[in-house]
Amino acid sequence: VFIAQSRASGSHRDVEDEELTRIFVMIPKTYTEEDLREKFKMYGDIEYCSIIKNKTTGESKGLGYVRYLKPSQAARAIEECDRSYRAILAEPKNKSSESFEHDYYSNNMRQELRGNTLPFCMQPEFCSFEKTETRIQEPVSKRLSVVSRLPFTQEQLFALFDLVPGLEYCDVQRDPHTNSGYAVIQYSTAASAIYAKYKLHGFEYPPGNRLTVIFLEDGNDSSE
Repeated sequence: VFIAQSRASGSHRDVEDEELTRIFVMIPKTYTEEDLREKFKMYGDIEYCSIIKNKTTGESKGLGYVRYLKPSQAARAIEECDRSYRAILAEPKNKSSESFEHDYYSNNMRQELRGNTLPFCMQPEFCSFEKTETRIQEPVSKRLSVVSRLPFTQEQLFALFDLVPGLEYCDVQRDPHTNSGYAVIQYSTAASAIYAKYKLHGFEYPPGNRLTVIFLEDGNDSSE
């Protein structure tokens, strides 16, 4: 549809909807705008590239925009670029970019986890994690503590940790003095808790905010 509509267009200004020429991509945090331009210039004439950065630290969030002169070029970039960029059409600028970035990032994380967690026995990284004794130097349990410098809601955290099978409950609390986030997560098996900690400790949710995930004593024999 994009290509049929715009093959004859001289530029994006011939098309009223700016959203047909701007794409949103997930990129390595080491990328500069020049790196981004270099990777995507093969698909058409680029008007500008921009990298989304943390307003406090100035560090890249690993997300960026590329705007082409023609919708057909943006469509080609989405179709032909490496799947790791997870390119999609960007929301118009008059919509909330922060909510769009957050939804894009969390939805992709859900897809990645959903594709990587079932079943455990088929996951080489999980099997090696389980068998390498030196990796597990702390007492393990079915219960996890999740700490964040930013608050999160019950629904957000449940949706994230429920991607690992066996979630029994998620109890979110908030410190009124620091406004940080804290939650207790419990799984039906220690194996699920180990895998959840392995996957989600240090994960940025929302982007720029790292989660700290540690084991909590659950009263069971951790040697099991």
